[in-house]
Amino acid sequence: MGVAEQSERGAHLKAFFGCLYYAAARPAEATALALPDCVLPETGWGELVLARSTPRVGSAWTDTGESFDSRGLKRRARNATRSVPIPPVLVRMLREHIATFGVAADGRLFRATQGGHLLSKEYGDIWKAARLTVLTEAEAATPLAEKPYSLRRAGVSLWLMSGVAPAEVARRAGHSIAVLFRFYAKVIHGLQQEANEKIELALTATDLT
Repeated sequence: MGVAEQSERGAHLKAFFGCLYYAAARPAEATALALPDCVLPETGWGELVLARSTPRVGSAWTDTGESFDSRGLKRRARNATRSVPIPPVLVRMLREHIATFGVAADGRLFRATQGGHLLSKEYGDIWKAARLTVLTEAEAATPLAEKPYSLRRAGVSLWLMSGVAPAEVARRAGHSIAVLFRFYAKVIHGLQQEANEKIELALTATDLT
């Protein structure tokens, strides 16, 4: 990922960025993640319980470009949560993070340099530095992985391409189905095309005419 090489702060935020990708967490959800929210077994899959809220995080850090990332939450209780299964790779990252850096007094896993709430500028600066390290000059001039939020989009796309049902992907990502189909239309359309081709092959193989 490159972030771990960006000073001690980069090492501290490695698991934070892992949450954005492997759990498709919103940055505001990952910054609030606390130890009681985590199920981290020694082996196998774990689980995160993510808070569903509408913090003001700036338009650069949301799916929609709005200052408030409230898609799929408008009709839900402000203190609602969702559980997200996490793969062993993220379980290991979080266990290593806790062993190395501990947690804040209130249990938060990720903290600002002075110990306060992690702000978008701090993790954004680390992301920019890491991006310039791992990308070529030509790639860096494009929108490729331009923001940390790109990790969340990549994680959701991976779930879809892996064959996870859209309804389950939407649940894990904290989206409504309508929002999922709107923002991931290209991925979903590609999967539908693959499904159509498989059905056509099956129909051809069993053609009784």
